[in-house]
Amino acid sequence: MATDVIKILFPAALSFFIGIAMTPFLAKFLYARKMWKKTSVVHTIDGGAATITSKLHNDEERKTPRMGGIIIWGSVSLTIAILWLFSIFFPTEITGKLNFLSRDQTWLPVFTLLAGALCGLVDDYLVCRDRGTYRGGGLSLKTRLLFVFLLGLLGSYWFYFKLDITSIFIPFFGNLHVGVFLIPIFIIFIIGIYSGGIIDGIDGLSGGVFASIYAAYAVIAFSNGQINIATYASVVVGGILAFLWFNIPPARFFCSETGTMALTTSLVVLAFLTNAVAVLPIIAFLLVVTSASSIIQITSKKYRGGKKVFLVAPLHNHFQALGWPAYKVTMRYWVIGLMLAVIGVIIQLIG
Repeated sequence: MATDVIKILFPAALSFFIGIAMTPFLAKFLYARKMWKKTSVVHTIDGGAATITSKLHNDEERKTPRMGGIIIWGSVSLTIAILWLFSIFFPTEITGKLNFLSRDQTWLPVFTLLAGALCGLVDDYLVCRDRGTYRGGGLSLKTRLLFVFLLGLLGSYWFYFKLDITSIFIPFFGNLHVGVFLIPIFIIFIIGIYSGGIIDGIDGLSGGVFASIYAAYAVIAFSNGQINIATYASVVVGGILAFLWFNIPPARFFCSETGTMALTTSLVVLAFLTNAVAVLPIIAFLLVVTSASSIIQITSKKYRGGKKVFLVAPLHNHFQALGWPAYKVTMRYWVIGLMLAVIGVIIQLIG
């Protein structure tokens, strides 16, 4: 038990300090190359005028770099590489124990994290260069959704055909056999959770929310005896906290697509690997409600003659438009996110 706890916590701390150490170099690079949006948001996703959003997020004047998510997946990748290399070149019981890169538990979430990160990085680069195929620059929404769909297709194939997973655990009910329907279920979840990545809209907001979510799955994996998965989740938390150190107001950089695409897609893989996908909508409720608020807003404007449900979407911007200071929105989201993570873990463990 003690050695397992050390295995989980030591890499997490290592990831945090690696992230802290690499930040000055990344920040210098991003600021030197002016890697921020060159124009403010002027249109909503449905083509309307974004009058409120443009006031809340004046990207053109603020000049805060994107790509801060590199800190998260960069620190995670370096931690994995360091511990793996130590286990190879300095083989001892300790180094072997600390290496958590394993085919049966962590290959898939690590692959998904890096695949999402690279696609998001391309999008961020195009946004910063003011090039792309949608109004804000960067990759079009359809292109990004197609990539996530293909990632979901690959992941679901691996779960169904390679890992022979054909059921989903439902708390208080038991395992529900879904058979081949696991494939569309997985794809729906990965697209749905990815869409919640738009929560990265206020300084410090996404970091605190994602840290609670991944910490919850570290606890669930540990309770399942999946120590390598628990370690991976905790290492991601360490990377997120390093990013958050520099993202609290005023943010030194934003997480942006390279971070949110990596975190959301890898999260769904964790949920399926730990057989805790049923509680994902609870643990990640803030991501779900963020995405849902935008869908509701767009649908309402389209079918109700332009009438809006929220002052502005997504939901955290609605609270800002009501007059809440950004720091109040962020801190309350942190508190709610932590409580939802605790509730989700409890339901999973006693169910």
